[in-house]
Formats: sequence, C-alpha cells, structure tokens
Amino acid sequence: MSRKIALAVILHLMLAILFFGCGSPQGGLDPQNPVTITMWHNYGGQMKDTMDALIDQFNDTVGREYGIIINVTSIQATKDQNEKLAMIAADDPGAPDMPDIVTVYPAVASGLADANLLAPLDDMFTEEELSAYIPSFIDEGRLSDGKLYVFPISKSTEALFVNKTLFDRFAKETGASLDSLFTFEGIAELAQEYYAWTDAKTPYISNDGKTFFTADSWFNVAQVGISQLGGSFVENAQLNTDTEEFKKVWDFSFLPAIIGAYAISDGYSSDLAKTGEIICSTGSTAGILFYGDTVTYADNTKESVEYIVLPYPVFEGGRKVALQRGAGMAVAKSTAEKELAATIFLKWFTSPAQNMRFVSSTGYLPVTKEAFEDKMTEEIETVDNPAVKKLLQTATLMYGEYTFIVSPNFSGFTDLTNTYEKQIREAMREGRQQVESGSDINSVSGEMYNLFIR
Repeated sequence: MSRKIALAVILHLMLAILFFGCGSPQGGLDPQNPVTITMWHNYGGQMKDTMDALIDQFNDTVGREYGIIINVTSIQATKDQNEKLAMIAADDPGAPDMPDIVTVYPAVASGLADANLLAPLDDMFTEEELSAYIPSFIDEGRLSDGKLYVFPISKSTEALFVNKTLFDRFAKETGASLDSLFTFEGIAELAQEYYAWTDAKTPYISNDGKTFFTADSWFNVAQVGISQLGGSFVENAQLNTDTEEFKKVWDFSFLPAIIGAYAISDGYSSDLAKTGEIICSTGSTAGILFYGDTVTYADNTKESVEYIVLPYPVFEGGRKVALQRGAGMAVAKSTAEKELAATIFLKWFTSPAQNMRFVSSTGYLPVTKEAFEDKMTEEIETVDNPAVKKLLQTATLMYGEYTFIVSPNFSGFTDLTNTYEKQIREAMREGRQQVESGSDINSVSGEMYNLFIR
C-alpha cells in the first residue's frame, strides 16, 4: 500500500474513532507517548486569546485522548513571519526550523510548496468532508499543481468603513449622501467636495483642506476594480497597466490624492480614522475592532463616534466583485504521524462549534457551510459589539450579492504587490508636491500615468 493511500486509510479510521467515540488510536499515535505539533501563527489581541483557549481545549481533550500536543512556538506579525518562511524555503543559513503548522497566505505557501516543504492535504480528507466547506474557500488553498496546501480556518473580505458622525456633519451642510459611497466615482467626487468644504472653513489659510478617504491596499483597489470592469490586473505574473480599466482605476486613485483629498499613508487606515484624519476607508473586514468608537484629535480632545460598514464600492458600470481574503493553515511535510495529528487538529478546529468560537466578535467569517449559512444569523442576533454586528450584516449581504475573487498565488506575488504599493504612494506624494507648487492637476496626472505604465 502506498504511503498516500496508507495515510488516508489511517486518517479515516482515526477520525471515525475520534468523532464517534469508540476503539483505540491508530496510525502510530499513542496517548502514552504524545506527538508534539509546533505551530506559528500571526494572531494578536483578542484573536490570540481565543486561539490560546482553543488550543488548550484541544490539548486537554482530543489531544490528551489520542496523544497530540499543539505547541505554539512563535506569534509574530505577518511580515516578520513571511520573512522567516522565505528564509526556510530558500534554505538560508540561520533559518529557523519549519513549524509543523503555520498560518500562511497561498502566495507565501507557494514558495514553501516549491521547496517541497508542505504536505498536500487532499488525501487527508474525504470528498464528503471537503464538501462541508465553502467551495471557494477550499479552492483558494489549491496551488499551481492543483493540490490543497492551505486549509481555510477563517476568511474575510473588504468593505467600506465610514465614520458616520463626521460624515453627517459634512452632509448637513453640503447635502452629501451616503448613497454616493457605493461607487468609487462617488467616493472620489465626495472626497474632493470634502476637501473644498474643509478648506473653506479657514479662508485665511489656503490649501488646508482635509482628507476624506484612503485605502489599506491600493493594489487591491486596482485588482478588484479592474475585475469589476471586466479586465485582469495580473497576467503571466506581471501587472497589466496599459488598459482602459487601469486608467479608470488610476483616475480614481491618483487625481483626488494629488489635490489632497485622499490620505497618503504607509500605515493602516484605522490609525488615521482614530484621529479623525479621514472619513472613510476600504480595508479588511477583520480589521473592524481596530477602529474603536472614539476619535482623538490633534489637540487631545476626544469624541465618541459611530461607524457604519458599507459593501465594497463598485466602479460605475462594473459588476459587484470583491476580494476573498484570509490566511489558512499549512502543514509541513514530515512524518506520517505528525501530518495525521496536524490534520486531526485542523478538522477539530474548523468544525462549526470551534470555528464560530474563533471568529465570533471579530470581522472574520467561518469556513463551513453549516457555520456560515446556519449559525451566522444567530451570531448576528447575539453579538454585543454594534460595529461587529453591522460588519457581519454587511459581509453576509456581500456573500449573497457579490462575486469573490482570490489573489494569484505564485511565489512572486507578494513582491509584486509590495512594489506596486510603494510606487503608487511615491507617485501620489510626488504628484501632490507638484500640484502644491502650482502645476496643473490634469497635466501632472497624465504625465505620471504615462511614466507609471511604462
């Protein structure tokens, strides 16, 4: 019997025992001599606390009974974790040992799989078991060889976060409507009106209007926006910028930025929102808790504010398309026992009860059909945090009305994304300086667009 078939048979026997409660452990797992599974993850704050509690629960119950110990050996920011994983994939001197389980995005997992460091998970699950998960979530974890390497544990999308308290003040004097925020063109128009409105508040100081909007990822604005318009932003591992669709994205992103209506920042939009520097922003639904419910202004005064969450904007004439986001867990290629133990943990962790506990009170979404379709309504009704309630309502609406795309997962995708983000922000800053020096807005935009697409 081949190793692949043997693993599948062993796992199915184990899970029959595990979830139906009879028999003894198989596949070399022994409660008297437990196998330790090392884990890296990138969850902080409340998510870390929940992860810790769930791992303790697993170790004290299923893990204790069948001889599996999950040991978290590293918790770090995604960027730092990705750098260490890249060192491992490249077999760099001084690289740390590969963990048995790691939270990872498909683009990063691709490099690990290319280095033959990940275990494909298809044969560790039956077709019936995989059918319990939302298909697009499973498909996102399949890499270029078609095999499943990144298993979904929670997902998110992007939405528009709006400080309704500040927006209402603007609307009261100008007639601005929230309806304008459902399109990118509407956001750009309101941003320029907001800049002019705030600039007029201090007629004795010129060009001191305030910023209205920013995006956590300008790359995602381009990737999703071009898809909404029927095009493709990434083709053959390269950016496709010399298109009519990208020109529309450029006009939305660049023109308001160089007149001062968009914030140009290397940080997260939630940081700007907490100081009242922006009214709205696009970002991951998983970031809802970072916005808070107060604004602290430059003079240290504070104000309680209300946030609302709107669906991801759509370009006029485009389809309702949004980005499916969220890391999964990958299992290192090691011994049959460790791969089996890691898979048992993944099945337990993503079962509806544990999965809903992990994602509750956050902007993350569960990954099984049962949890998403049956338990989300109950979660929305019972959640205490009003911002999270609004977020879950919007996310559920989007999953009913939008088409979701996933980012490409080739190994150079992260570098491609980072390069674009750096270049577009540099172009925005340079364009802003030229406009402040008296250059014509349209001329600056046209010249920098031609340079950018070369």
